Amino acid sequence: ISSSYTTTTTITAPPSRVLQNGGGKLEKTPLYLEEDIRPEMKDDIYDPSYKDQEGPRPKLQYVWRNIILMGLLHLGALIGVTMIPSCKLYTCLWALLYYLISALGITAGAHRLWSHRTYKARLPLRIFLIIANTMAFQNDVFEWSRDHRVHHKFSETDADPHNSRRGFFFSHVGWLLVRKHPAVKEKGGLLDLSDLKAEKLVMFQRRYYKSLVLLLCFILPTLVPWYFWDETFMNSLYVATFLRYALVLNATWLVNSAAHMYGYRPYDKNINPRENILVSLGAVGEGFHNYHHTFPYDYSASEYRWHINLTTFFIDCMAAIGQAYDRKKVSKAAVLARIKRTGDGIFK
Repeated sequence: ISSSYTTTTTITAPPSRVLQNGGGKLEKTPLYLEEDIRPEMKDDIYDPSYKDQEGPRPKLQYVWRNIILMGLLHLGALIGVTMIPSCKLYTCLWALLYYLISALGITAGAHRLWSHRTYKARLPLRIFLIIANTMAFQNDVFEWSRDHRVHHKFSETDADPHNSRRGFFFSHVGWLLVRKHPAVKEKGGLLDLSDLKAEKLVMFQRRYYKSLVLLLCFILPTLVPWYFWDETFMNSLYVATFLRYALVLNATWLVNSAAHMYGYRPYDKNINPRENILVSLGAVGEGFHNYHHTFPYDYSASEYRWHINLTTFFIDCMAAIGQAYDRKKVSKAAVLARIKRTGDGIFK
C-alpha cells in the first residue's frame, strides 16, 4: 500500500546508554522494556518481578451456569456439523463471513486496538469493530482488554486469567468455568483503564451488552438465512449460529492454550508463548505469539505483516482508506537484535 495513504510509527531499539561513573560500561536495561517507546502505555508489558505466593492455590469454585451453557453450546455445534451437508451454499458462506467479521472484532478490535493501542482508528472503523466484537460474544471490550492486559503483565502466574502453567484445558476454556484466582482480581484492579473508560463506544457496549449480544450473536445470524434464502430454521440455528460461534470461541482460546505450549520461540526463549502457524490460520493472524509477547506494541502482532495474518491485512486496508492510522511497527534492526540476544536459535 502506498505510503502516501498511511502513517506508520517504526519502533527502533534505543541507543546503548553509558553510566556516568561506569568507565564505559553499558547500563543494563530490563529486557521487557528495551524496545517499548509508548510512554502512555505500560500495563501490557511483562513484569518479571511478580512471583506467585507460596502455598496451595485456593479451592476451585465452579461456575455451573457457564459449565452448563458451554456444554450445551458445544453440543449444538456438534449437531451443526452433522447438518452442514443439508445446508444451502449461501448459509455456509454466511457462517464463514460471520466468523471472519466476529474474529476481526476480537483481533483488530479488542486485542490490537483497545488492549494494546497499537494503532488508532477513526469513528466509522471503531463502530464497525465494536459491532464485530459484540458478534463474537467473548465479554465486552472493557472486560476483555482488562483481562488481556493482566495476562501480558503477569503472564504464566496466578495473576494471569488463563495461566497456561495450569494445563491445556484450563488455559483453553477451564478458566471460564471457575471463579478467577484472587491474584487476577487484585492485579486487574490496579491497572490504569482510564483510556477504556474514556471511550464512549466501549462504555456504551458495556452498558447494553446483554441485549446487543442476543441480537448480534444469536438472533441476526439465525434469521438472515431463514428469511432471505429460505434456509430451514434449524440449519440456520445450528450451523450459522451455534457452530459458527463455537468455532470463533475455540479459535480464540487456542491462542491462550496451544500458542503457549506448542511451537518455536525465536524471539524470546525465556517466555512460554510460541509461534504457531495453525493457530494463526484459525485466529486470523494471532498465532505468532512469541513475537507478540515480546513486542506487544506492534500492530501486526507478527514480524511478517500479511503472512498468514488477515487481521494485519484488514488494518492496512483500513489505513489505505484513512480509517486506521499511527500503526506502530518494530524495526527490523530491533527484531534481529532481540533474536540474537534472547531467541531459541531456531529462527529462519
